[in-house]
Amino acid sequence: MKNCDKFYINGSWVDPKSSYNFDLLHPANEEKIASIAMGSRLDVDEAVKAAKKAFVTWQFSSIEERVDLLNSIMKVYKSRSEEFIKTMSYEMGTTISFSREVQMPVGIGHLEAAIEALKSHQFERQSPRGGSTLVDEPVGIVGMITPWNWPVNQIMIKVAPALAAGCVMILKPSEYSPLSSIMLAEVFHEAGCPPGVFNLINGDGEGVGSAISSHPEIDMISFTGSTRAGKAITKEAADTIKRVTLELGGKSPNLFFGDADIEKAVKVSVDACFINNGQSCDAASRLLVDRKVYDLVVEKVAEEVRSVQVGDPMVEGKHIGPVVNKIQFDNIQKLIEIGINEGANLVAGGLGLPEGMNKGYYIQPTLFADVRNDMEIAQNEVFGPVLSIIPFDTEEEAVEIANQTPYGLAAYIQSTNSERIERVSRRLRAGVINVNGFAGDYDVPFGGYKQSGNGREAGPLGFHEYLETKAITQS
Repeated sequence: MKNCDKFYINGSWVDPKSSYNFDLLHPANEEKIASIAMGSRLDVDEAVKAAKKAFVTWQFSSIEERVDLLNSIMKVYKSRSEEFIKTMSYEMGTTISFSREVQMPVGIGHLEAAIEALKSHQFERQSPRGGSTLVDEPVGIVGMITPWNWPVNQIMIKVAPALAAGCVMILKPSEYSPLSSIMLAEVFHEAGCPPGVFNLINGDGEGVGSAISSHPEIDMISFTGSTRAGKAITKEAADTIKRVTLELGGKSPNLFFGDADIEKAVKVSVDACFINNGQSCDAASRLLVDRKVYDLVVEKVAEEVRSVQVGDPMVEGKHIGPVVNKIQFDNIQKLIEIGINEGANLVAGGLGLPEGMNKGYYIQPTLFADVRNDMEIAQNEVFGPVLSIIPFDTEEEAVEIANQTPYGLAAYIQSTNSERIERVSRRLRAGVINVNGFAGDYDVPFGGYKQSGNGREAGPLGFHEYLETKAITQS
């Protein structure tokens, strides 16, 4: 792929000021697929200069100009859809079928949602008592730091509304899935994004990420990633009092009540944990099961987990692929071992590669039963195809267990009792509640409570994160 050794700054592909290279390995076979340049604080300074210059005019661009740009981006993105589908599978292990069905289309969904939010937003309005005009304006230069697990999704969910709001931006994608990010920069360029409005620098968190977080001329940070990194970014941003929005980790509970449609709920529950090879921040990795149906559900979930196939991500199918890299593989293996040592009941899967595999970062689909909520596998984000089942006796206990976590990103409910669904949904301390397998559309805000972050992404609320409100009083 071209442009791996360059950065996109001020509308051009430029050489790094000083850099070293980072090798990418295909997670299915551990073979090198690319080598990317890694940037430094000097590159961030150049991008800030370009963004600052571009903001002078882009902040006053019309709604029509922004809509036209977003539509142009969508057209070019669609024209390269097959490239994106293959690239995301190649660089981070998501299966090509999942990439085609979900990972690629989310880019279109977020663009459409940003256009809808832009067209419907009232940028000027009178204050409630009159006498003042309230004006919404772009926040300014936005530093964006995105993770590897949803490469296009996590970029488009930030870039699309930021462009719509009239912001300019500097993106640092994860060094573990930068190829689709480079392609997106090519898409923005071909679509006619003005020079300096969008800038891309590859690098790691300690180098480029830290330079972005602490830069005095960057007005806002939008970060998606681990809670540990989110804390560090918040501290680095504090000295310049910049706005910080965070979408962080999760340990999402899935409350499986005795009145659920058991056959359907079992499949939904496994899918909600194993989606994207288990590499999703909102994965339903804690399955809380009503003791009235506990033994039956454990048996059926075990059957479902054992039926999950693991295979080559570049081959079409309903199987799951490898996790992204050796770091992630080793961490998951460690947590599985901890679960065994803690005394959880290993019902399916376990340590080591799946049978018949001798290379690649593949994880056995793993199920623990009889888990206590104070166990490490119940409290720590595994980020792989590992599901833990915890029993409960009452609705009150289920809610208490669900909320006993430092996270609050998502929660799931399996029940056919509408009154219970309403009651429990209001009591769960999480930003997103999915019921019986249903999830929100692109206009629904996404974000969490507690250590899962602050702020919201997607739809009108995600769009508003990139705006400042000014009050003008003339008399």
